[in-house]
This record gives sequence, structure tokens and C-alpha cells, in this order.
Amino acid sequence: MFENLKVFKTAAAMAGHAAQSQALISQNVANADTPGYVGKQLAPFEALYAPVDAAGSQRATRQGHLHGSISGQQMSATDMRNGDNPNQNTVSLEAELLKAAEAKSNHDRSLAIYKSALDVLRAAVRTR
Repeated sequence: MFENLKVFKTAAAMAGHAAQSQALISQNVANADTPGYVGKQLAPFEALYAPVDAAGSQRATRQGHLHGSISGQQMSATDMRNGDNPNQNTVSLEAELLKAAEAKSNHDRSLAIYKSALDVLRAAVRTR
């Protein structure tokens, strides 16, 4: 009964998105001096997340299923195509630092949602 609570799945998906964003940001910062490097970024979580049980959507329960979504799969990164800098690449350290702060904030928010939902669940099942 408690294995399929959507609030926990959503919080886990938010945390995973924040972690993948942070990994791409660190890769971009590491290659900030590489000439010709094209930075990577993820779409916002709101754009990637679609409820699995929405009307008309398909759900995959194993890898062999076609056209369904499987939770836990890697989100695809897109190339950054914004501006030039002296290193002749698309990475701006200032922009990456702002993105890193946003990713940390999103991760903290996902943990707060998880903790709050867990507190509500504990209060609901608490016996006297």
C-alpha cells in the first residue's frame, strides 16, 4: 500500500534531476578552458516530469516495453549554444555557478518534500 506513493517518487525524481544537473555543471566547469567545448545542460524538472498515470500516457514495466517511461532512467542533456567567450567555447563560469546554486536549492527542496511527506505518513500510522 505504501510502496507506490507518488509524493515519494516525485521527490526522488527531483533529487535525481538535481544530481544529474550538478554532474553536468561540474563537467562544464572542468572543461571551461577547453577550446571548442560545448557545454551540456538538462531541461528544467518541470519540463521533464510528467505523471505516469496521466490519461492516455503509457507506462513501461520492463526494458522490453516500447514508448513507455521507466523511472530512474537517465535524462538526456542538450548542448548549450549561448554566446562566445575568450576560450572559444560555450561555458560561462558565472552562469555555471548560478546553475550549481539552483541545483543545490532544488535538491534541498526535494529532501524537504520527502521529509514532510514522511512526517505526515508517520503521523497517519502512529498508534496510541
